[in-house]
Amino acid sequence: MLKFKLLLWFFNQLLRRQINNNPLCGRYVQGKVLVFQICTASGVGRYYEIRSGTIRSFSGLAPHPQFTFTFSDAVKGFEILSAKDSQAAFIRGVGSKDLVVSGDFREVMWFQGLSAFLQPPKVFSPYDRTVF
Repeated sequence: MLKFKLLLWFFNQLLRRQINNNPLCGRYVQGKVLVFQICTASGVGRYYEIRSGTIRSFSGLAPHPQFTFTFSDAVKGFEILSAKDSQAAFIRGVGSKDLVVSGDFREVMWFQGLSAFLQPPKVFSPYDRTVF
């Protein structure tokens, strides 16, 4: 449970750093107003507020989030959120019902774009750039 809570807190720190240090990420969140939460089925979690180009997080659950990621338990939540192949882990989690996504799916898709800023940049070797 503690690892899950720490991961949720750290997630806010990573996003805040990207918003402050990456101009593209800063422009992406500029003017956006969004409240979302990540929690377990038992009600343990955090909610995040994006407003005026900044992000803040709070422990507990939001009264009216625009979307929610609900994990079956903290162990599964940590496993999915910290997976190396995060996109595939999310899809597997939804398929196995270890992750339930509820709320406005347009905002979920916007959030997926934001979370792409957390991925390390891909490095291409000179041979990968050839036409044939």
